[in-house]
Amino acid sequence: MAENGEVTIVGAGARLEGNVVSAGNLRIDGQVKGQINADGDVVLSPQSQVEADIRSQNVSVAGRFKGNILVKGKAHLARGGRIDGNITSKTLVVEEGGIFHGQSNMDAGAGSGSPSTQAAQQSAGTPKEGEEKKPDQVKV
Repeated sequence: MAENGEVTIVGAGARLEGNVVSAGNLRIDGQVKGQINADGDVVLSPQSQVEADIRSQNVSVAGRFKGNILVKGKAHLARGGRIDGNITSKTLVVEEGGIFHGQSNMDAGAGSGSPSTQAAQQSAGTPKEGEEKKPDQVKV
């Protein structure tokens, strides 16, 4: 979690609809529908049910989530958690038993283009002599 230690908690019996904004970290044990913006981290506990778009530093999903996630750091899908939606993050961790339906865009910024990845992408489009081109496949 972020360093500031401030945590906003949406309790297990709570149901919120609308925009949730937190200057620090946010933990959701209940139900939220709408938008979630946190300057820190967002944690969805196993009993949480969230239908929203999340923007935060990091996110950890152990409950049920439907929507899009945009984080600057790590998106973590815990065992028993479910994400139905798209994720944009630098790092994505999916534990065994986690369910993810959607697309992941791992945007590592300047560090995303390692020389070996760039070489693989460049050579993937042109078959070498004696090789057949296989569409949509890249050997790394």
